[in-house]
Amino acid sequence: MLRGSCLCGGVVYRAEGPVHHASHCYCTMCRKQHGAAAGSYANVPSAGYVIERGAALVTEYASSDEGRRGFCSVCGSTLFWRSTQEPDCIAVTLGTLEPEYAGPVDVEWFPENKPRWLPVQQ
Repeated sequence: MLRGSCLCGGVVYRAEGPVHHASHCYCTMCRKQHGAAAGSYANVPSAGYVIERGAALVTEYASSDEGRRGFCSVCGSTLFWRSTQEPDCIAVTLGTLEPEYAGPVDVEWFPENKPRWLPVQQ
């Protein structure tokens, strides 16, 4: 089971079920939403995603025809990405997890958009 919260602590969630895969997405929308080099996610079954506290604080934004992004309306923390084509899966943001995600990140989406300023691992 994964547990997470937003920066202000107003939203607390849990995600039960296996992690299908974890990813870094370098698409323009994820980069803008996160304000970072990538959006980092763990994909889990949406049936196991439960907001334990602060559901009224969660706002969803339809960033495209394919997906919706959930965030805390108080502090702005990005909480999840949800596909409109595959409603049985939800992608929770790795940066909101407590404790830190310990599994592998095995997928990079849109690596051709990886920013040049991202440090090279040596």
